[in-house]
Amino acid sequence: MRSFTYQRVTDPSAAIQALAMAVANNNPPTEATAQPLAGGTTLIDLMKLDVMRPRTVVDINPLASTWSAINLDGGNLRLGALARMSDVAANPEIQRNYPVIADSLRLAASPQLRNMATLGGNVLQRTRCTYFRDISYANCNKRDPGSGCAALDGFNRMHAVLGTSEQCIATYPGDFAQALIALDATVEITGKSGVRNIPFAQLHKPPDDSPQIETTLAPGELISAFTVSGRWPRSVYLKARDRQSYEFALSSAAVALDVQDGVISDARVALGGLATVPWRAREAEALIKGQKFDEALAQRVADAALAGAQGRRHNAFKIALGKRVVARALHQAATMEI
Repeated sequence: MRSFTYQRVTDPSAAIQALAMAVANNNPPTEATAQPLAGGTTLIDLMKLDVMRPRTVVDINPLASTWSAINLDGGNLRLGALARMSDVAANPEIQRNYPVIADSLRLAASPQLRNMATLGGNVLQRTRCTYFRDISYANCNKRDPGSGCAALDGFNRMHAVLGTSEQCIATYPGDFAQALIALDATVEITGKSGVRNIPFAQLHKPPDDSPQIETTLAPGELISAFTVSGRWPRSVYLKARDRQSYEFALSSAAVALDVQDGVISDARVALGGLATVPWRAREAEALIKGQKFDEALAQRVADAALAGAQGRRHNAFKIALGKRVVARALHQAATMEI
């Protein structure tokens, strides 16, 4: 691990100032030169691998006193960005009203990591692509823009089939993000200009021609909270993976339904393990609304959700797997007792 400057801050303004100053004092100034530290379950790992090389690390854990609250107020949910994954997953109100959120957190990582990792850090975790994480591979546009993408013609079993480009096919690895994008969550972002809110769907950027730019956050900005309108007790998160714990998704689905008198009045479908960013299947959702659930409908929705998928040498199996996961998640959500 390379040497770096460590700063510990006690309030949001100090954190933002420290991050912005660290970026400005480096030449050339880039966001990568300064990083916030919360749980550290991604940052420290990548620093040890020499993939991320921040010159300044700003410890924001003291902000948890105000940024870790879990609130259900007036039928809406607000989650502080520094809340720990395990605390949110174990919350009875979350389990009852947002099981898709509880399950997406419970099925992630290991108990030890869930006890450390924060919600804000979780949605910003970086890809598990081997070619990104191993610096002995020179060709990685995400790590070294313009160097190429070794995964295109390399071993790409875990890689994305949706949202890819000729510059990058690395899969977004998280679980919690699929629940947030399915529920139309909003992200509260705190920065030099104050607080702004954006739809969660606008937080992550597909690779296109600049895979090294992964989010719409400006240098120095921090995620401070997530909000979800309404309650979604009929919701599930289903994850298919090579083993039953401590493994990333080959395919996953976050599904939320609103059923009135047997008719689906609203439906949300998001896919994980399959795309370069958290992926909302809006075309598939349109097929569900106003319909009564049956297995034929589930299959049509699954086909629509993966309609644009592009498989490669080792990961083409993910398309069929993804369809099965979506159909099964729809069945579980439609038939669950609430």
